[in-house]
Amino acid sequence: MPEKNIAGGGRNSPILSGGALTRLGGWILRNHLVTYSCMPRVIPRTDPFHAVADPTRRAILDRLRRGAAPASEIAASFRISRPAVSRHLRVLRDARLVREQRRGGVDGRQRVYELTPAPLTDVAKWIAGYQKFWPSNLANLKRHIEGSTDWTFDRPPEKPQS
Repeated sequence: MPEKNIAGGGRNSPILSGGALTRLGGWILRNHLVTYSCMPRVIPRTDPFHAVADPTRRAILDRLRRGAAPASEIAASFRISRPAVSRHLRVLRDARLVREQRRGGVDGRQRVYELTPAPLTDVAKWIAGYQKFWPSNLANLKRHIEGSTDWTFDRPPEKPQS
């Protein structure tokens, strides 16, 4: 089934010369030898790994460890725009890492965010698998600082080539 070009497309397409946006949101790029198809990567917003991948979101979580805070107070702690902080808070809320409560007056315009760390257990379990490497790496760092060359590694020794 041929792709449906919803962008207007053709050679003089204002979006991408020689390309077309398909109905699924991906680009089809063509030349006389090859057709490349690039579908957009979908990252689930409910994934706590995705949520903690950004340093700003980790900093927001660190701030919320001290207790609940209104969105305006959280935004004041960062050198980015309030809408950008709101987007980060939305990702954290979608991943169920924070809970939002509306407070203030009859319209409830103030949004207070509170940490809900339960979804981080999957992340913590994944990280725990790598903790066995830390003691030997710290021991190697100590030996390096002290000038020793007797290093150890947590991997099997390499087999000699014959």
